[in-house]
Amino acid sequence: MKLTPKQEAFAQAIVTGVNQSDAYRAAYKVRPGTKLESVNQNASRIMADINVASRVAKLRETVAKKSQMTLETHLNDLLSLREMAAKGKQYSAAITAEVARGKASGIHVERSENTGAIEHIFRWQGE
Repeated sequence: MKLTPKQEAFAQAIVTGVNQSDAYRAAYKVRPGTKLESVNQNASRIMADINVASRVAKLRETVAKKSQMTLETHLNDLLSLREMAAKGKQYSAAITAEVARGKASGIHVERSENTGAIEHIFRWQGE
């Protein structure tokens, strides 16, 4: 079932992170003298409507998908940062962005080597 324009506005407001009462005020243009209890009850009633609740869930799903970071978007963002830094002749920043791209993609791997120096110190102190 299609939502009314006010119900859609309410659902859109909810997804922005406001509470139900504030979403109701935004969508339904509540008069200043309206009792808080009335606003709360009406907002709760609208949110309990299965069509409105379904729309809110769908909108939240869309927002969540848009905010997810993927390896591809991460690498593209780092590439953009590298290019901006290089254009500004900020070569250190460009190299840092490129190293970060390499690490994220698995091409650049930092390795450390244990030389046994710590073990030698512990043996020396124990003697």
